[in-house]
Amino acid sequence: MRRVVLLGIPDTKRTIYLEKAAELEGLSVVFADWKNWENCFGQWGLSTADEQLVKIDPPVWSSCSLEELNHLADGYVHQLETLGRLAQTQNTAFLNTPSAIAELLDKRACKTRLRQAGLPVTEAVHISACPDDGKITAKLLFEEMRRQRIHQVFIKPVKGSGAAGVSALRWQPQTGQIALYSCALIQADGTLVNTRRLRRFSKKEKVLPFLDRILEMDCIVERWYAKAEHQGYSYDLRAVVQDGRLDFLLGRLSKGPITNLHLNNHPLEIAALKLPEHTLEDIAILCRKSMEIYPGLRSAGIDILLEKGSMKPRIIEMNAQGDLIYQDIYNENSIYNHQARMMHEWQKEN
Repeated sequence: MRRVVLLGIPDTKRTIYLEKAAELEGLSVVFADWKNWENCFGQWGLSTADEQLVKIDPPVWSSCSLEELNHLADGYVHQLETLGRLAQTQNTAFLNTPSAIAELLDKRACKTRLRQAGLPVTEAVHISACPDDGKITAKLLFEEMRRQRIHQVFIKPVKGSGAAGVSALRWQPQTGQIALYSCALIQADGTLVNTRRLRRFSKKEKVLPFLDRILEMDCIVERWYAKAEHQGYSYDLRAVVQDGRLDFLLGRLSKGPITNLHLNNHPLEIAALKLPEHTLEDIAILCRKSMEIYPGLRSAGIDILLEKGSMKPRIIEMNAQGDLIYQDIYNENSIYNHQARMMHEWQKEN
């Protein structure tokens, strides 16, 4: 017997729309809840002749505290490692392997691997005077920006998603003007939290302590590239790649530096951007090559920046569970339909 299993959270859009796609495909899917997944896994009772293919959806965290982000992410990695070990005792395959999902949760390691493979990425800013413990302070960051004559950077927690803790910093050392954009907020009780609103800070006495708090989380610092523009908006792209094929490509337009759609930014169908064919081909090739680096992935979301002027594509980051696109599920549901076909084909193989 060959069985398809979805490990996720009940009644979420991920679960609902994958189940819709499975029903359309005539595919039966067994559901396992993250809340008691280890018990579910142990009770599935596979015989040595049985096989299963598991799709892993991400858990849902209720906390908005950025100070808990690393702990939550590390806990998820531990769950993935445990799942991988349990799978070795049964005849189990994965749409995306637990180890590949865990690898992409580390933005620094992922970027390093992509860069070493020769793929264009948003480049890291090397902090030459970084202390032995690897922790960067706001003072050290500004000194390095002055030394390298870099006036704008992105600061991103190594772990996390959904722009949690991501900040964009612009600084003019000649005039002292400073602008910091972030969805993070220090509350009255001193707690650092993630919000769904992008704020701008311009007073040095607020920016420096705020940056110190963000940098305590373990962050990467990257160059802030000027993005391509469309009708007064800057934009980047979210690509979904499955089985080596570019399944979906969406523009994310913003007046600010952070383009995540849950921040009231604007999605735009790729055709409306009227990108040249050679640019679309460059994007498709870059997506395909990035997936080849991670053979444990059959599906991934890839954020891509197009440099203003040259339109050169660069990978901002990869997400092994970046397949939920509202603009798709509420229309053709093509991403999950493709996944259902992939899993059904596996099930029907001899």
